[in-house]
Amino acid sequence: MTDITNEKPEEGKQVPPELEDEDSEDEGAPDVSAAGGEASKKKKKKKKPKKKKKAAEQSEPPRVGLSKLFPSGVYPEGELQPYKDDNSYRTTSEEKRYLERITCEDPDTTYQNIRRAAEVHRQARQYAQRTIKPGMTMTEIANLIEDSTRALVEENGLESGVGFPTGLSLNNCAAHYTPNAGDNIVLQQGDVMKVDIGVHVRGRIVDSAFTMTWEPTYDKLLEAVKAATNTGIRESGIDARLGEIAGAIQETMESYEVEVDGKVLPVKPIANLSGHSIDLHQIHAGKSVCLVKNDDQTKMEEGEYFAIETFGSTGRGRVIEGGECSHYARKVDAPHVPLRLTTAKSLLKSINKNFGTLPFCRRYLDRAGESKYLLALNHLVGQGIVEEYPPLFDQKGAMTAQYEHTILLRPTVKEVVSRGDDY
Repeated sequence: MTDITNEKPEEGKQVPPELEDEDSEDEGAPDVSAAGGEASKKKKKKKKPKKKKKAAEQSEPPRVGLSKLFPSGVYPEGELQPYKDDNSYRTTSEEKRYLERITCEDPDTTYQNIRRAAEVHRQARQYAQRTIKPGMTMTEIANLIEDSTRALVEENGLESGVGFPTGLSLNNCAAHYTPNAGDNIVLQQGDVMKVDIGVHVRGRIVDSAFTMTWEPTYDKLLEAVKAATNTGIRESGIDARLGEIAGAIQETMESYEVEVDGKVLPVKPIANLSGHSIDLHQIHAGKSVCLVKNDDQTKMEEGEYFAIETFGSTGRGRVIEGGECSHYARKVDAPHVPLRLTTAKSLLKSINKNFGTLPFCRRYLDRAGESKYLLALNHLVGQGIVEEYPPLFDQKGAMTAQYEHTILLRPTVKEVVSRGDDY
């Protein structure tokens, strides 16, 4: 989501050596009786070999929860990138290795939570990439992704579930669009669609996005934004300054051009969008990784999570709010104010129970059983308790693209937790 800015013999009885391993005897071998050692006519039964349990396999569409695919509770690491320059020592530092072992022993900070969320994201998005095609409605696409996410993560209230509403922003809409109830928009052959998916496990949020197009004209736009995101990931690290990372992103993005109807258009980074730090149950945790060089001397720190996301445009490179709002979130620092509307009190109770401070959309309120809630929702927004995030648009006729990964600044190494074979 975008930031703006076995049995033993009886005791004492001797067992002849030839009977010590009964399983090795041929069927029908004599049985020595205690009375006279006469051969018994009873035949020994061979033990049947135990059948090995068949490993769980994922279904299509994906509906097998990850706990069945990874019964050990250990999930795949993301892509590991060593720190560079002054931080290169961290890879072999005994002190940093010890710190990492201690971190992994703490159930509240263990990397397995975020890796589980990342594996859910990989499987859900790869299914989406195989399945989405022009002619589908936005609601069909959103349900396709979110049904997979909920099944894979084994949704359980605030313990695990969808991290934020699935973004399906089209063309000049860069971010924060997901269909509301009654939306009948159909994906077209010439559309450029940003797919922004969130997953969380115990509040650890994985935020990762990609762009889909069926029109080769805009391949260079997608290439530019993907390259810029990879630049941002490469330049990120402990003690890296946010303003300098932004400069590297901008330089990469602006080195690309797109030819549309015989006209060459520069790819521009969208200046008022940015990546962001992530905290527990908090998608935007305060630090912003902008897309245009600036003087921000704030440093990334050990142990932090960041969503490195970049947006490119063939338009002016700035977005404004517009259209019908779908995205909302209760503020982390929401004020305690008296609510005059009984419906607003009831709605806030439902939001706290179902989402906490995780972003949600109107479809999620519908799913939670809420109805006729718009007045109450707007009241919560007006009181500063809930933040609304309307869709963000560049100029009409422009095309925008987005790529994003979540990175973890571990003590010894940088881990791109959401990386997969697809991008």
